[in-house]
Amino acid sequence: MSDSGGQGRLTVLKTYKLYVGGKFPRSESGRVFEVTDAKGRWLANAPLASRKDARDAVVAARKAAGGWSGATAYNRGQVLYRIAEMLEGRADQFTREVADAEGLSRAKAAAVVEAAIDRWVWYAGWTDKIAQVAGGANPVAGPYFNHSAPEPTGVVAVLAPRDSSLLGLVSVVAPVVAAGNTAVVVASEDRPLPALSLAEVLATSDVPGGVVNVLSGRTAEIAAPLAAHQDVNGIDLTGADAALAKDLEIAAADNLKRVLRPGTVTADWAADPGTRRMTVFLETKTVWHPTGALGVAGSSY
Repeated sequence: MSDSGGQGRLTVLKTYKLYVGGKFPRSESGRVFEVTDAKGRWLANAPLASRKDARDAVVAARKAAGGWSGATAYNRGQVLYRIAEMLEGRADQFTREVADAEGLSRAKAAAVVEAAIDRWVWYAGWTDKIAQVAGGANPVAGPYFNHSAPEPTGVVAVLAPRDSSLLGLVSVVAPVVAAGNTAVVVASEDRPLPALSLAEVLATSDVPGGVVNVLSGRTAEIAAPLAAHQDVNGIDLTGADAALAKDLEIAAADNLKRVLRPGTVTADWAADPGTRRMTVFLETKTVWHPTGALGVAGSSY
């Protein structure tokens, strides 16, 4: 359709919003920035989150932490599987966004999207199994039962990888929430659109508001208040460069946050992820209980 001047139609570029507490607010600062594809073409506008937005996201994550960690592991698995279902239904959109963001062919981008969907399913299957792997009964010298059980750390800040806009993003977010934590996610600074679209998927899935909060903007600006925040229990520094990671780790030490350091080599996000990203944000609770005795022989059970 042409306008009255006979010129071709201008594309209406989307202005994305943050995802905080299950809602889509604009940045508190009112700022946005232009997102371009691998060839420099303007794709959309993304919100430039502020320190205030980061603090608001922590408040939302803390509010959701009790309900999410208290849900049954089976229920959390159902919710994660629902995310995969919804992402499958929007696979074409994500294929286009990944292709634009990462400069991939449609076929390669489609493979990345399929891997991201499978990654959600994989972690959905782990929610009711990780306690058996990370916990157990411990041998002790005495008439006691001694059991160790993993529990969520709490609120975890996640700096998504810069190079992998969807598969890398899912690979760092899914294990955090699968383990029962809530997350404040800082999207890739250069490739934020798949993360902001994933927030729309989360909002239309069964994920309770506040369990995952998505911010976009300058990684260093958003990460600094998260690393220093006294109500953040852990931080994943995957998306930080070496200099920034060092500064954030120093800030995180103030309240003894659990810190997952960035790798020294580029991660292969398509590889088997293993369980480390789940267990690093779990705490271990150990329970002692006397076994008692049976009969005059003093045998215990």
